[in-house]
Amino acid sequence: MSSFADLTLPAQARLRAALPYLQAIDYKPSSFLDGLALSLVLLAGAFFGLRGVIWDRKGPYHHLYFERPQLQDGKSGARRKAERNIAEVMDKLDKRIVVFWGSQSGTAEDLANRLSSEIHARFGLNSMSADLSDYDSPSIASIPDTKLAIFIMSTFGEGNPSDNAIEFCEFAEAKKTALPDLRYAAFGLGNSNYKYYNKVIDDVCEWLDDQQAKSIMPVGRANDAEGSTGEDFMTWRDDLFRTLSAYFNVKMKPLVFQTPFAAEEDTCLEIQDLHDGAPVHTLKPQSLPIALSKELFHASDRNCLHMELDIKAVPEMRYKTGDHLAVWPVNPADEVDRLLLALGMTDKRDVPILIRSTDPAVKVKIPTPTSLATLLSHYLEIAALPSRDAVQMLIPFAPSPQAAEFLTTISASRESYHQTIGAHHLTLGRLLLLASSNAPWPLLPLSFLITHLHPLQPRYYSLSSSSVLSPRQPSITAVVERTPIPNAPDQFIPGITTSYLHSLHSISTPEKVATVFAHVRKSKFKLPISHKTPLIMVAAGTGLAPFRAFVAERAKMHAMGREVGKMVLFFGCRKPDEDYIYREELEEAQRQLPEGGLEVVTAFSRARDGEKVYVQDRIAEQGEKVKGLLVEEGASLYICGRAAMARYVASSVAGALEGEEMSREKAEEFLHGLRGRGKWQEDVWG
Repeated sequence: MSSFADLTLPAQARLRAALPYLQAIDYKPSSFLDGLALSLVLLAGAFFGLRGVIWDRKGPYHHLYFERPQLQDGKSGARRKAERNIAEVMDKLDKRIVVFWGSQSGTAEDLANRLSSEIHARFGLNSMSADLSDYDSPSIASIPDTKLAIFIMSTFGEGNPSDNAIEFCEFAEAKKTALPDLRYAAFGLGNSNYKYYNKVIDDVCEWLDDQQAKSIMPVGRANDAEGSTGEDFMTWRDDLFRTLSAYFNVKMKPLVFQTPFAAEEDTCLEIQDLHDGAPVHTLKPQSLPIALSKELFHASDRNCLHMELDIKAVPEMRYKTGDHLAVWPVNPADEVDRLLLALGMTDKRDVPILIRSTDPAVKVKIPTPTSLATLLSHYLEIAALPSRDAVQMLIPFAPSPQAAEFLTTISASRESYHQTIGAHHLTLGRLLLLASSNAPWPLLPLSFLITHLHPLQPRYYSLSSSSVLSPRQPSITAVVERTPIPNAPDQFIPGITTSYLHSLHSISTPEKVATVFAHVRKSKFKLPISHKTPLIMVAAGTGLAPFRAFVAERAKMHAMGREVGKMVLFFGCRKPDEDYIYREELEEAQRQLPEGGLEVVTAFSRARDGEKVYVQDRIAEQGEKVKGLLVEEGASLYICGRAAMARYVASSVAGALEGEEMSREKAEEFLHGLRGRGKWQEDVWG
C-alpha cells in the first residue's frame, strides 16, 4: 500500500487540509446507518487522496494529448508546407515533368495519369500526375525552367472549373504572381454545345502568358460534342511527344506498357478486410433505401422512372431544392462475367486483390483491398468503350498472332477504330473475346485494367423534390433509353446508371427494399430569395425535374398565405399522350395557385399532326411576354435539359429582346448581366 510520502504534492496537501476535520469526527457509530455513512466518507477521502497514484494516473505521454501536432518542434507544420509545394515535391521525387489535372468526371484525371506514365515509358523522363487541389498554387512559380508543367483541365456548365481546380483558378484570376521561369503545355476538355466551350483552359493559358510563363506548343482542345475527346487527345499528345523530344533532347522509344499500379492476389486477407462495393468519396455516399419507384411512361425505345429515396436514417444528409443527387451505379452482371471469362479468371472472382502504387507520386483511387468481382462490378468502368490507344496497348498481351493482327488493324486509324469498336459497341470484355475467338488472355495483367479503365464515377440527377415539402425523401427522375447498336439494331447500348436503377425498380417490393449508394451535390440552381420574383422556366424531357419542385414549393407558399410571383413554364417532349411527365401535378398546381399564377406552354416534337415544335420555337412565338417578364418585371430565367437545347433557347431569348428599343448587341449585353446577377441559371448536360 502506498505511504503518505508516495502521494503527489497536491494529494498530500488535500489530506493535510482534511486532517483537522477527520480528527474531530467521533468515529464510533451509533447505528447501522451512521456506520454506512462513515464508511462512505472514508472511501471518498481515499478516492480523492489516492487519485493519480493508483487510478487516474497520467501516462508518460499524457502531455501529448494537449499538443498541437503542427507545433511539435515546428516539424509537422514545415513538413505539410513542403508537401504542398509542388517544386519541392518534384525535387524530392526527382521529377522533371508534372501533369496537373482539373477533373470533374474523371476523364482529365485519367488522361493525366496515362500521359505521365507514357512520358516515362517513351522518354525515360521522370514525370508525375498531380491533383491541382493537392498543392499550393503559388508554389508553381518555383518550378525552374529546366522542368515542365502540363495542364489538363476540363470546363463544365457555365464555363466553370472542376471542383478540384477552383482554388487554382481563383489564384490565377488574382494575377499577383509572376512566372518567368515556368515552361508549360496545355490541353482542355470541353463541349461545343455549351456557350463557354473550353473556357477554363483558355483563361488559364491567358493568365500564364500574362504572367510571363512560356508555352512550348499550341494549346490542345477536345470537343465532347463530337464524341472525339480520345482522338483529340491522341492528336495533341503526338504533337507533345515530338516537342518533348526536341525540348529535352531525348529520343522517343517504342511504346511499352508501364503502370504505377500493382494488383496482386492476397489470400491471407479475410473477407471482413475487403471493400465490398461501397464507394469512397469525400461526400461519403450512403446506402439509401428506395421508398417509392414508379414508371411515369413506357414507350417502345425508352421508359421513365420516378424514384424516391429514404434518408431518414442518415441525419447528416440534407438537400435543398435544386440540388443534385449523385447515384453510384453497378456494372451489368453479364459484362462482369464476360470480362472474367476473357481474363480466364472466372474461378477467381472472389479472390482478394490488393492494389498498391509503385510510384510515391501516384495515389491509388480504387478502394483496396477488395475482391476481383467487386473491382469489376463497382470500381472500374468496364461497360464503356476502350480508347484507341488502350487497344494499341493490348497488342503485346494478345494470346495469339491472329489476335495481335486483329487489334493492330482496328487501332491503326480513327476510321477503322470507329468501324469496329464504335459501330459494334465493343466493351473491353467483348473486344478481348472477339479478338481471341473466345480464348482467354492469361498474359493480360489486372494492372492494365486499373491503368486504362476509368474508375466508376457517379451520375448526377437533378432532384425533382422540394426540400420544404419532402425533406427526408428526395426524388429523382430518370429516362431509361434503349439505343440500338449501329451494326446490330436488335441489340441495345445500356445506360449504366439508368439500367441499374431500372433493375432496382424491377426487384423492389414492400417485402424486399432495394438500396442505392448516393450522396447530395450542392447546386447553385436555386429559387430566388423572394417568392414574389416572377419565373421563366424552360425544360425538355426530364429537365422538368427541378421545376416540379419549384412549382410545388411555390404552391405551398401560396397555400400558407404568402404572395408568390407568376410562373411561365416552357416544356417540350415528344408526344402529349406519351412522355408529358408530371402533367397531372402541374394541372393540380394551376388549380391551387391564383389565376395566371402558373402558365404551361408546351412544345411537342413528334405530335400526330407531324409538326415538330421545340421550346425555343415557343419562346420565339411568345417573345413579347418573355421580354416583358425579363425587362419590365425582373423575372429570373431557368433552363434545364441538354446543352444544345439551352444554346438554342438563349438565341431565342436574345431574339425576343431584340427590336427598335434594343439592338442584338444590347440584348446580349442585357442577358450577360442577368447571368452575372444570378437571374439566368442553367442546369444542363451533354
